[in-house]
Amino acid sequence: MPNSAPNYSKREVARAGEVIASGLSWSPETEEVIRRAFLVAHSWRDSHAFPMRSIRHSVIHHMKEAGLDGLTGARLKRMPAIRGKLLRKKWNLAQLQDLGGCRAIMPDIRSVHALHDAIRVGIRHEVRHEDNYIAAPKDDGYRSHHLILKFTAKNSIEEKFEGRRIELQIRTKLQHAWATTVEAVGLFRGESLKNHQGSLDWLRLFALISAEFAEAEASPLPPGALQKHERVAEIRRLEAELDALRLLDQIRIGMHGTDIPLGPAYRPTHFLIRFDHASQRASVEPHNIAKEAAKSYDNAEVLDSRKGANSQTVVLVEVDKIENLKAAYPNYFGDVHEFRRQLEQITRDGAATEYAVAPRQRTKTPPAPYGDLSWLRGSRFGRAPYRGGGRKT
Repeated sequence: MPNSAPNYSKREVARAGEVIASGLSWSPETEEVIRRAFLVAHSWRDSHAFPMRSIRHSVIHHMKEAGLDGLTGARLKRMPAIRGKLLRKKWNLAQLQDLGGCRAIMPDIRSVHALHDAIRVGIRHEVRHEDNYIAAPKDDGYRSHHLILKFTAKNSIEEKFEGRRIELQIRTKLQHAWATTVEAVGLFRGESLKNHQGSLDWLRLFALISAEFAEAEASPLPPGALQKHERVAEIRRLEAELDALRLLDQIRIGMHGTDIPLGPAYRPTHFLIRFDHASQRASVEPHNIAKEAAKSYDNAEVLDSRKGANSQTVVLVEVDKIENLKAAYPNYFGDVHEFRRQLEQITRDGAATEYAVAPRQRTKTPPAPYGDLSWLRGSRFGRAPYRGGGRKT
């Protein structure tokens, strides 16, 4: 069954957003107001879970129909990120269009364009807006193709979700490596590089490398990009000054995942990731029931807000299988391998290379039930209670 729709008016949702965007100073006098705001805000955000899931499955369908290989994931927007956006954009909570977000990670530019075209022609949901940051990259070097989709119900059960807006990001593996490494370095250094806060040298290095990646993909370069020889020279200088390759190695070694005890019949589809800033450890709590996953997410955010310490990043994500978790969200597990490889190649050879699909090989022995999960180590959170191996709600 779909997640329940909120029982609050748009005015109540907007008011809750105002409280969330305020100082959130917890006290006996303010606790009731803040708890009420979180209750309304979480209800509104969680009502995007079913449309988000439906749209992601539609993307998978169109990907297969077009004969494309790719990876998908989805996430409900973190409350601290919602708060930051409300402060920056002067919107109210009911107006935000990316409370639910899907991403499709494709091997190359051709696949990105092919999937985009297939979705534009075949998806039943209305495309309300597009931002093609591949054709016109952002100043900071961010590149991806964004679509805002308006959920269209297909039956009376889904009507309560009619009109929910979900953001779809379609990007190449190279663009994905760039974007997630920006976040991983920011997490490691304790800076919000994604929001242009932190080391100007690191931000500059990322912008320069984005231009290299764009050139490798025969795509438009970010605004103000230098000539090739000047760009490579500055990348080499900044890499040496920042000791960037060594820091990326530190991220790969120092940021850890956790074990997830999984039985053969337990097939979780939702994962609550807690990244502890002090220990640099990502703890993963799996769920196979969407409603329980959302409840755990909501409770974790309220607890973190009440503590008043920005000690961890909590996010609820959805993937088809656990093997895809790190590939879709590598920034929480210190996986900066592809970006590091490209940076080393640029500093050595003067150019990046577009991602190449490896040829498929036959395996002589059957793989383990979940593949290689050695990247998940040292569990601190047990799995959610087993509820059976059926499909998610």
